[in-house]
This record gives sequence, structure tokens and C-alpha cells, in this order.
Amino acid sequence: MKRTVLFISIFGLLLGFGTTLPQDGWEIYSFHINSTVTSRYATTVINSRVANRKDESQEIEFHVRIPKNAFITKFRMFIDGQVYDGLVKAKEEAKQQYTAAVSRGESAGIVSSVGRTLEEFKTSVTVAAHKKVTFELTYEELLKRTLGKYELQIHARPMQPIKDFKVDVHIEEKAGISFIDVKGGLSTGTLANAITKTHAGKEASVSFNPSVDQQKTCDSCGEEGMNGDLVILYDVNRNRSLGDIKTSNGYFVHHFAPSQLPRIPKNVVFLIDKSGSMYGKKIEQTRTALVHILSDLSDDDFFGLITFDSTLSYWKRELVQANSQNVDDAKNFARNILDRGGTNINDALLDGSRMLNDNPRKGSASILILLTDGDPTSGVTNLEQIQSNVMEAIQDKFPLYCLGFGFDVNFKFLETLSLQNNGIARRIYADSDADLQLKGFYDEVANPLLTDVTLIYGGGNNLTKTNFSQYYNGSEIVVAGQITDNNIDTFVPTVLAISRNESIIFSKESSTTESTDDSNIQRVWAYLTVKQLLQKELQLTGAEKEKLKNETLMLSLKYNFVTPLTSMVVTKPSKEKTEVLHKPSEGPPLPEKFSFTHTSQRSASPKLKGRGFASFPGTYSMIRQGGGGVLQGHPGFYGHPGSYGVSGASLGGAGIFPGPKGTTRGMPGVTYDMDYEESIAATEMPHQPAFAQPVVPLAAKHIRFMHPAETPSIPLCFDIPGERILKLFHLPNGEVTVNGELDERNGFKKIVIRFETIGKITVDTSNITIEYGQQGEKGQWPMGPSRETTFGSATVIARGTEVDVKIGEMRLIILIHSMIGEQYLWPSLVERSADDHAEGILAQKPAVYEEIRQANPKLKINNQEVSADRIPTMDKGFYPQRANICWLVPFETALQAQLQDFILQNM
Repeated sequence: MKRTVLFISIFGLLLGFGTTLPQDGWEIYSFHINSTVTSRYATTVINSRVANRKDESQEIEFHVRIPKNAFITKFRMFIDGQVYDGLVKAKEEAKQQYTAAVSRGESAGIVSSVGRTLEEFKTSVTVAAHKKVTFELTYEELLKRTLGKYELQIHARPMQPIKDFKVDVHIEEKAGISFIDVKGGLSTGTLANAITKTHAGKEASVSFNPSVDQQKTCDSCGEEGMNGDLVILYDVNRNRSLGDIKTSNGYFVHHFAPSQLPRIPKNVVFLIDKSGSMYGKKIEQTRTALVHILSDLSDDDFFGLITFDSTLSYWKRELVQANSQNVDDAKNFARNILDRGGTNINDALLDGSRMLNDNPRKGSASILILLTDGDPTSGVTNLEQIQSNVMEAIQDKFPLYCLGFGFDVNFKFLETLSLQNNGIARRIYADSDADLQLKGFYDEVANPLLTDVTLIYGGGNNLTKTNFSQYYNGSEIVVAGQITDNNIDTFVPTVLAISRNESIIFSKESSTTESTDDSNIQRVWAYLTVKQLLQKELQLTGAEKEKLKNETLMLSLKYNFVTPLTSMVVTKPSKEKTEVLHKPSEGPPLPEKFSFTHTSQRSASPKLKGRGFASFPGTYSMIRQGGGGVLQGHPGFYGHPGSYGVSGASLGGAGIFPGPKGTTRGMPGVTYDMDYEESIAATEMPHQPAFAQPVVPLAAKHIRFMHPAETPSIPLCFDIPGERILKLFHLPNGEVTVNGELDERNGFKKIVIRFETIGKITVDTSNITIEYGQQGEKGQWPMGPSRETTFGSATVIARGTEVDVKIGEMRLIILIHSMIGEQYLWPSLVERSADDHAEGILAQKPAVYEEIRQANPKLKINNQEVSADRIPTMDKGFYPQRANICWLVPFETALQAQLQDFILQNM
């Protein structure tokens, strides 16, 4: 039976629909979002009903992303009177069940965690002609108080007006609700009339029920319906007391956020990464944010400012008072921060800690803030050693907050570093509002009210975290636990803290404890416990780590939480076509999915298929960012025929030139998962990619190479026309010669290595062939299987996508890459004799140049000034490829030679 496909996507409280059918072929006849919030704990149920109005079946895909702090707890489908429930299982068990369902010919959906938090859920089911399906998803989250408010966000993009579209939010808070407001694009224009808001004492409600006509008339609405946000903001009543304590069935939750406290002066040191990778928009936005932050310092604050690349640069070597003169001087320093060099995170953190430790002030709060966009590449680079050094320097005296700029950074390292030192890590997205993100984070920690906060619960056990280094204005501390023997009479909560120069005690007498039948209290305890165990697990190794993982897994299963250790499996009616789902991976948030396909004919143009897009040809480049991808069209090419040709950003040069003997190949950068198939998943990002500067496209049928510079300078890169035979490496004595034949647009299609005058190794994308001896002894085996063999002085080792050739002191690694179904080779010379006087492109010495900083940058090479473009590129000397930055110059400038000197007539 012919089938068409309907896609339904929800991201967090996001809803999105798209279809390749005319809209009269299907109908979302009902869509309800119901969210209930009690004690800041939100339980959200999304109910979507879809009818197939056609005379043929349709496959409906349900795809959801939830907020970072939420856990999915239930998913079910209702089809022809049958209910299909998802079951939360241990991750490995879930994968086995998924595989078994697919092998039986059934279609199965799976929910998996990406990194430490669940990111994506996706499943599909076939709906028969004139039949209906209902999807129901439930997830839970503890709302976090930030800058004096809680926030519940709903984003709606149904792609068609819905007759029965409704959002209902009900909030109940024991302390009383101080205010409730509704913001976002869906609260403006005529849609504002569709919002009903009520507020009375401890309860508040928001209802959003737009008519079909209203769904077409908001600022971002049209014939395809709504496209915007509905944001519910609220806070509760507060005073200087112990806070709100709620108990139920032997469990308690304590919300502690006293108000009317004096602000504590702070000592803050900013550590700003100015390495080469911060080039362009990143460093500009950092300067802008830093100037604004410095303006917000109070006169009684003290501060320090250190910038770092391979070395440290100081504005002042000691903390100074934030008076107007010092702040103005620091702003001038910030405005002139220039990017260059490597990344010495270790020394920056140690010296920042020293500044705070050397300048203690009674009655103040110290804070260390690190901003970086990459891994440590200078000084101490071992991550565990850096963590050990920093813990020893800080010694629990103040928190460390790590801000990771973009997706090139090792965020797990920053997260562990922060957690080990009583802080948190935050990712800063490389988007147009990055400066506002930086300023927004600072605002959260700008006003400390308490330090050394300890919460004590007599008659309590199995407690979540009870010690906090600082409490900031507008935030909240939440602790949950069990009441021993469920005896409320012996339960005595107390909070000890320091406010300015005095110790302060918050006791039970200054608050009330309310007993309820709210089952969510126990779930809040489980939620917080699982979250904190996952954080603690990052800091452990070995047996302790495994024990903690098992404890977390048991809790996740008991409370039906989909966490990094569990998955949800949904099996469906049999006799459906087996589907292969997108497997989540660590990386940037992916708000929408598109399918990027091409035909088997090389000249065919690629086409985009996806929600909101017609299929059309064009020229694109794929940039993968830590598991996600960016599909970019070159300027001026949208809507015009073209090919999936090479882009400087996506198919850039590789680190094929070696450093000193024994060093690894390639250039430092971010590992990109460039695993292309005939049909690959691409994603349109909500923000700019890690490289904000414009892509410099390659000329037609050119291939980009990268040439290293003496450290720590940025490498050079240059373009060579495709379909040429190149001299790669040649020893004058003829002992070894390496030549390569370029394909049209990607890399090498064949590499030939001759040795000892009677030996020849030929590597192409399919086979490795070795000929040796006067009689032409020959061996051949296909690419892929692992194998090692020796002929004379040559040892050849094949390992999957890598061929390792060792001849004397020369060692060559040949990698096999794939680009949109086309395989190609890329060589990297990783070892050679220091005095071999070799010739060839791989044999050239690292470049030496001087950068001339001006509006149109130039490089001074061999006493000549040449124009150069600083561009993003991909290092093919790694598998998967890695992101890097290079100076694009002509071939002759990069190698100080003529291209013709390296072109051969035959292999």
C-alpha cells in the first residue's frame, strides 16, 4: 500500500508539525498541553490527536525534545482501541529489546539520553485510511528560580491551525503566589485575547485557547498557524524566614530563599581566554560583555582581570577596588583584548586562585569566573592534573564558575572542574546574543546574600545536598529528604549561614511545616537525588563510580525516569516496515531535523526535504558540531541549481605535514563526527556555527590543503586544482617515493608508495595492493578488516579507516574519509628523519610568518607582505575530521615554491 509520511515534532514544550502532503490529507484535530505545578515541581502532559483523512495509510512520526532539566516519565499511543505503553528500562536492556523488536519486523521507538540529560524522543506509527492515533507524553521537571522568577516556556509551531488547541497551566504554592505574568510572541496582538489568567492567593492559572482565526494573525503566524513562545513567569511570597517546608508520607522538600538580606561585597576574578580560536565574533562579544559587567560592579567590590593564551596577561596583578577610575581603566584594557596563541587554562586558574587567596576580606564573598572556548593546549594539558591542581589551590574557599563558549570546548571537563569546586558550568552559545548570555550569567551571581550555607535536619535522613558555598539574590536553595520514622514531631530543620560579618541562624520558629497528601514531594526527592548523583558520578572513578551508577539506575527505574542510565522502549503493532531511528549523540541542541539526500548521479544537485521547506537544488556545506550538524548554503546560491561542491568550512585542508619525529598528525581542534552515508541527517541550528566568520568557498574542482606553522601560530592553507598527480614525499636516494592522485573535489583517490626500487604499495578506497621483488610477488586485500604484513623494509597495518605504512624512519598514515557517499584518501606524514632532505608537499618545513594586524589582515612571509583570509576549515588528518582555523593564501606563498614543481605526469 502506498504510504506518505507526516512528521510531528515537539521540543521541550515545543510543538512542531510538518508534512509532505497537502494539508487536507491529514488533520491534527486536537492538541492539549496540561501542566500542573506544585511546590515548583511541574508535571506536563502533552496529548496530540491526529486523523488520517485520506484513502491511504500514512506514517506519522512523533519526535520530541524536552528541557535539559526534565525527565520523561510516561509515553503511550492509542491506536484502534489498543494502548501501547513505553517501558523505562536500563539502557542496555532497552537497546536489546529495541533490537529484538526490529529483528521481528516490528517498528520500535526509543528514548535515549544525550550526554548527561535526555535530549530526544522519536517514534512513528502507520495510521490506516480514515483512522486516528493519539500520542500522550508526560515529563517532569523542578523549576529553577533565576533572577527572582520561575519560568515555564511553551513554544508552538503546529504548521496548521488546529480547531481544538489549548494550553492549561495550573500553579499551586503554599507560600502564596506574589505575581504571575505571561510573555512571549504568542501573548501579543490578537492572541493576547486568547489568554485567560487568574490569580488568587496560593493558586494561579493560565489558559490559552486561540481560535483558528487567531492562530493565523499573530506577529509570527500565518496560514500555517502559530509559530512562537508562550512563557509563564511567577514567584512566591518570601521573607527573612527559614522558608517553605512541605511534608508528605515520610518525605519533605524545603525551599530556602530568604529576602530582605543585605548584599555581601564580593571579590571576583575574571579569567578570559584570548587564544586564537576566540577570533572574530567571539572575542568581540566577550569584550562587549566584559565592559558591561565591569560597569555593574559596586564600589565595595574588589576585582581582578587576567587574559590568557599560551601565557598570562594581567590588567593588575592584585585585586583592586571597583572605584570609577579602576573600572574605567579595566574597561579600556578589556576593549583591547586581542586573540592569539594557545590555551593555558591551568596557569590562569592557579593565578586567579592566588589573587583571591592573597586578598581575603572579612565579610566578603569570593568568586572565580573562567571563560574559554577550547581545550588546554599550552602549559599543563592533562585534564586530571589540572583538576587536581585547581582543587588544591581553591580548597573549598570559593566557587569556580566555568563558561564554555560554543561547542569546540570540552564541556564535560569544565563541568567536572566546576562541580569539584562548588560551582557550575554553563555553555555560552556562539550566537548573536552571546554577550547577553555572558552578562546574564554574571547577573545571577552578582549579588551574594549569604556564604557558607549549611542546612541541618534533625530527624531527617537520605538528604540531598545540604552545603552551599553561596546564596545569591534571586536564586533558591532546594533540599529534599526523608523524615525518620515519619515522625514530624522530631523533625527539626535549621539553616546556618554567614551574612556580611555575622553568623545567622534560620530556625523552625521562623517558619511553618505543612503536611499534605501531595505525592509529588517524594518525586521531588527522587528527582533531586538522581540529578545530584549524576553530577557526583562525574567526579568519581573506578569502583566508587560504578557503585554510584548502580544506585542512580535503581532510583531511575523505581520512579520511571528516563535518565542517562535508562531508556524508554515503545513497541508497536507488528507488520510495519522496520524503521532505523536517529541515535542521539553528545553535541549542540538540535531543534529541527532535515533529511539531506542526493541521487546516484554525480551531477545531480542535493535536495533538502523537511518541515517548512520545498525540495530545491543548491550548493551547501555540512559543518558537524560535536554530534550536531549545520547545513549552510553559500551566499547567492539558494534556489539556484548547483552541486554539493566543496566549501572551505566543510571540506577544508588537513594536517598532512608532520612535526618533529614522534608527534601526532593533524592540528588541534574539535572532533567532528563526519560519518556521511548516501542519506545523512542534517540540522539547521538556531544559532551560528562555532565559526561565525563567513565561509570562504573553494573554487570549482579545487581541494584545500593545510600547512602547519611554527607553534603557536595558526596554520596556513591553500587550494590545489583537483584531478592532478602530486609528488608528496621523495627521498633523494630513491629509498622512498610517495605520489598521490587527486579526485575531482574531495581528496586523493589513489596513493602509490615505491620503496627499495623493487617494492610498490598501492592504496585506493577499495583495496591495498603490495608488489615486491624481482618476480613481482603480489598481495592484495580489501579495505576494512584489520591486517598486518611485512615486505622487505615495509610494514603495512590496516585498521578499519586507517592504513599505517612504516618504511625505515618514514611513517605514513592514510585515512579513508567519506563525503556524501564518495570515499577518498588523505595522507599524513607522522615520522621522518630530521635530516632526510626530502622533497614533496608533505616534506615542506613549517611556515614562519608575522601577522600584520589591520582592517585587511596581511602576513609577512619571507620579508614579503601578502593578503590572507582567516577562515574555518576541517583537518582531514584526523578521523573523524577536526575543526581548525587557517590563513588562506596562494600555494606559492604557503610553500614558497611553484605548484608546477609538485605536479607529475604519472604515478
